[in-house]
Amino acid sequence: MNGKVAAVLGVGPGLGAAVARRFAGEGFAVALMARREESVAEAQQEIESAGGKALAVPTDATDPESVEAGFERVRSGLGDPEVFVYNAGAFQMGGILEIEPEQFDSCFKANCAGAFYAARQVLPTMVEAGRGTILLTGATASLRGSARFSALAVGKFGLRALAQSMAREFGPQGIHVAHVIVDGQISTPRTRGMFPDREEHTMLSPDAIAETYWQLHSQDKTAWTLELDLRPSVESF
Repeated sequence: MNGKVAAVLGVGPGLGAAVARRFAGEGFAVALMARREESVAEAQQEIESAGGKALAVPTDATDPESVEAGFERVRSGLGDPEVFVYNAGAFQMGGILEIEPEQFDSCFKANCAGAFYAARQVLPTMVEAGRGTILLTGATASLRGSARFSALAVGKFGLRALAQSMAREFGPQGIHVAHVIVDGQISTPRTRGMFPDREEHTMLSPDAIAETYWQLHSQDKTAWTLELDLRPSVESF
């Protein structure tokens, strides 16, 4: 390996795994971070079977102590991340009078606060090195608070604000921060199981999104993207 490290917090069988595979394919050792180790087992096996290096790191994005411990393990096992991708999230549909405060708080921590906890773990060494990439996965709810979606939208709005604040603070120090609005459903085993008759082209391909993440990391610093949105060609917007 060449010493390059990427950490992905929020790895499952969809986008998180695809991003990990994409960076592993470019020679990065990849930290696969998720609450449950079984969530990352398939991605780890795929990366290692292809000759890459992957480390499973059980991490609860909603718990700052768990996030700190997770990154300590990443640093000791792989090294300091040059790339960090925040892909964790939580969704609880319900009206303002239906969502319990505990549910609202839990969603906010997963959709926004966890990215703040994690950024504090990776930024010091990125600043010291004068380079680094932080990519945050947003959603349609980053821009629109729909009825019964407050528990998602508030966190995603916050994540977008966090991206803007980090970019303005750390961009001049060589850190590229970008927020990606995923406007549509991602094709995952769960989604395909829920909608077995839905045509594949109506959903976002995880591998196609991962390719965009790689392109963001590869951008020349004279032309950095702060925010972009992705959707299937048939998606209304």
